[in-house]
Order: sequence, then C-alpha cells, then structure tokens
Amino acid sequence: MAPVRSEARLGLLLLSALSLLSARLVGAAQDPGTAIPAESRPCVDCHAFEFMQRALQDLKKTAYSLDTRTETLLLRAEKRGLCDCFHAIH
Repeated sequence: MAPVRSEARLGLLLLSALSLLSARLVGAAQDPGTAIPAESRPCVDCHAFEFMQRALQDLKKTAYSLDTRTETLLLRAEKRGLCDCFHAIH
C-alpha cells in the first residue's frame, strides 16, 4: 500500500505544480498597467439601463409616428365622408 500512497502524493504534487505554473503563465500574459480599474469600468447594469433608455426612446418615436399616421388616416376618412355627403346632396 505504501507505493500507492506515494504515487498519489506524487500525482497530487505534480498537479499542484502544474496549476501554479499555469496561474503564473496566465498572470504573466497580462501586461502590467493595462487592466482598467473597477472604478472606471461601467457596470453591466449601466449598460442595460442605457439599452433600455434607447429602446424606450425608439418606442416613443414609433408611438408618435403611429399616432400621427392614425390621425392623418382619420382626417382623410372624415374628409371622404364629408365629400360623399356633399356629392349626395348636390
């Protein structure tokens, strides 16, 4: 049983060494000073809020456009109705 325990210890030691080495390589790949501090990074909620604001503005523009179009169509229908009545009288 002693050889199995020593192999397990050796494997665990090797795995630990590899994880530390890979962590150092990942850390070394980033240039110092290029990381943006957390205070100056916009949060995800801010991006979502800005997106929702733009979507709301687009919806307001669309609603205004539909309202204007509906009003124009109603005026045309009233005008047509008045014209039909006028032609029927004369």
